Amino acid sequence: MYTRREFGTLSAMAVGGFALGPRLTAQVPSTVGGVQVGVQTYSFRALPRTPGGDQSEAIIQAMTACGLGDCELWSPMLEPARVGGDAGPEARQRARDELRRWRVETPLAHFEDIRDRFAAAGLTIYGFNYSFNDSFSDEEIDRGFAIARALGAEIITSSATLSAMRRVVPFAERHQMVVAVHNHSNVSDPNEFATMESFAAATALSPTVKVNLDIGHFTAANFDAVAYLREHHASITNLHLKDRRRDQGPNVPWGTGDTPIREVLQLLQREQWPIRAHLEYEHRGTGSPVEEVTRCYDYVKQVLA
Repeated sequence: MYTRREFGTLSAMAVGGFALGPRLTAQVPSTVGGVQVGVQTYSFRALPRTPGGDQSEAIIQAMTACGLGDCELWSPMLEPARVGGDAGPEARQRARDELRRWRVETPLAHFEDIRDRFAAAGLTIYGFNYSFNDSFSDEEIDRGFAIARALGAEIITSSATLSAMRRVVPFAERHQMVVAVHNHSNVSDPNEFATMESFAAATALSPTVKVNLDIGHFTAANFDAVAYLREHHASITNLHLKDRRRDQGPNVPWGTGDTPIREVLQLLQREQWPIRAHLEYEHRGTGSPVEEVTRCYDYVKQVLA
């Protein structure tokens, strides 16, 4: 997590040399060797919220400090703060009701303002990570597409379930927006996205359903990310890059696990497929989120040099 001094340094950078806000007109470049690189903002989950607000300003400052201009924006970083795991059932229900109201009732102008602040900083919100599940109301599903549009996102990514996606598809088709399903490594539940078969079941639902392939989780589930990418690249919108060990192994520093990050990136470079590669810092690092994401980005630059 950031110390107050680290966060103050980022704030000073926003005012000084990094020129955030309306003064910045050029897009922050993060294409390396022809591969569009970005970040899943979950990587910055430990950053502080603005008082009474969200983490959007911290994300802008962190992306600028890392030199990354493209992102997939994780929805909980914009939403009301979640209750702790030790909260009782009544507190959890109140928080759930508050979140539902927030999603449905927050004016779209609020999200347009976030879009404008990212754009003024030269940053692109490519995807809105809004994870549909079976508890979502129809209003929450529909509103997710409206929020994504207001943020300027091209797609929605979602750690959804197959049953939830069956409900989501009519909304995706009406809004004419792609939903890319994100995999984890739970191969024991056929309702979860983890296997090649679960991806096939999802993409068969509609042309609006694509794949957001997490190569770390895919490796932990003992699948071959390079082979899957070769065969199914036309249905993949973006990747999550992380390093995990096989056999449901842990997240580890990049280059020390079994995930073929190098091979995947070099395949993207050779084939020039329009698939974004989004860094996701999820292992236990020794530095701040900005320092750790910068290390991951340096790894990418070295691989694609």
